[in-house]
Amino acid sequence: MASTPRLKDKYVNEVAEQLKQKFEYKSAMQVPRLTKIVINKGIGAAVADKKLVDVGVDELTTITGQKAVPTLSKKAVSNFKLRENMPIGAKVTLRGDKMYEFLDRLTTVALPRVRDFKGISDKGFDGRGNYTFGVKEQIIFPEISIDKVSRISGMDITFVTTADTDAESIELLRALGMPFASNKK
Repeated sequence: MASTPRLKDKYVNEVAEQLKQKFEYKSAMQVPRLTKIVINKGIGAAVADKKLVDVGVDELTTITGQKAVPTLSKKAVSNFKLRENMPIGAKVTLRGDKMYEFLDRLTTVALPRVRDFKGISDKGFDGRGNYTFGVKEQIIFPEISIDKVSRISGMDITFVTTADTDAESIELLRALGMPFASNKK
């Protein structure tokens, strides 16, 4: 029998009820939930060296446990020696159990390994309940061996929720364990 991820159980048994009471929802379907996590890695130096995209795809695949895909440029920019449909990055979209497992590893293992970590900024909300933040180094993930890394690169992580407002979204993510910096004014 397959076990459900720890954070999924926590959401179903605790977080959904807390949010329902706090925001006074009439139906359980109104309670915001996490729908997907998108991890995106732009590789600017891939214009000169095509193998860097393969390395980026392999790193994202290792970190998430799901096959990443290369991203292609949408238009040509002659100043950057960039042609249309040239591979310049990698991305992966996580849903379901893999999404909850990645979020659990991110909050309990990876983010505490960041140097001088005081929490993540709460400035990355888009006004519709989605949250994006950047990680400067891929080596905070224990799956990446620091000996095999040729160059340090970062990535953007986007949390897509069903929340209508940023306030609902921040409460959802905070209840799921996201360590937001406590810079109360």
